[in-house]
Amino acid sequence: MRSFTCPRCHQMVFFENSVCVRCGTALGFDPDTREITEVGGALVPCANLNLAGCNWLVPAAGASATGGLCRCCVLTRTRPANDDLAGLAMFHDAEEAKRRLVFQLLELGLPVEPHDDATGRGLAFDLLSARHGPVTTGHEDGVVTLDLSESDDAHRTQVRLELGEVYRTMLGHFRHEVGHHYETILVDDAGRSDDARTLFGDERADYSEAIDRHYSQGPPVGWEERYVSAYATMHPFEDWAETFAHVLHILDTIQTAAAFGMKVDGRAAGLSAEPEIADAFAGEAHSFDIVMDEWLPLTYALNAVNRSMGRRDLYPFVLGPEVIEKLAFVHDAIVRSSATDRV
Repeated sequence: MRSFTCPRCHQMVFFENSVCVRCGTALGFDPDTREITEVGGALVPCANLNLAGCNWLVPAAGASATGGLCRCCVLTRTRPANDDLAGLAMFHDAEEAKRRLVFQLLELGLPVEPHDDATGRGLAFDLLSARHGPVTTGHEDGVVTLDLSESDDAHRTQVRLELGEVYRTMLGHFRHEVGHHYETILVDDAGRSDDARTLFGDERADYSEAIDRHYSQGPPVGWEERYVSAYATMHPFEDWAETFAHVLHILDTIQTAAAFGMKVDGRAAGLSAEPEIADAFAGEAHSFDIVMDEWLPLTYALNAVNRSMGRRDLYPFVLGPEVIEKLAFVHDAIVRSSATDRV
């Protein structure tokens, strides 16, 4: 995430701000420039400003075509009904995470277009409340279904403990599920299926059998050396999606740290004599080694800060060589796609 300031008084503001707390200027996020700007003129607030706390802006000239919804909100195909107050509260939190997701996808130069039922291309989100029946979080042909209960901290912690996960967030769910969508674009459409199979395995393996095996036997012994999470061991599809999500975690955190001037010298961790800033979002960090030279010292420092506050590690992962190779493949696929779009 970038750092932002009020365009009028230059007070620092957050990505989510719809007003400057210093000067009172009405603010919004312009997805075309990816900057916080003043509301007015050619840009008007998203129709979901009050319903979902959306501070994104919409070109006034084309607002009627999307029902006044911004580039992020228009991707949501299904949401709780207006009389479902509990569901709407969870929807509000989910959309906040989704805006961060879409911001990053735009920063990375990945295609973000509404789903077309005729072609099966593009993205759509069905954000459903399990209060009205079972909801299975998943992805199919560009449509992401998410259980809004995941926005509740208590529920998410309970599930995390039951499944033995070290990390579980709403934003992480979004990143994982869209990872399935972008596998089609970054691997299949790019003609890199054979390369991906070498690292992640053959995605043509029976998925139902893989699910049954995973939940009856658990992950294989020593899985930490080859997979970023236990869930990634279930099937090559899940390995890709978990790895894709992890790359987004890394790139977003690096960008945020850089935006706020946070720099950790790799020499303190014995990793790199002269670490470079990874400008991953501009597609310039072609070597994932550069990203790792930034990432590992940063995680050590952040974990040390958390421990000083009596908290668990912020980044509870250990990345083995095979995991880093997979992360590098996903990062390279993103960089290639972004570079192709710019040509």
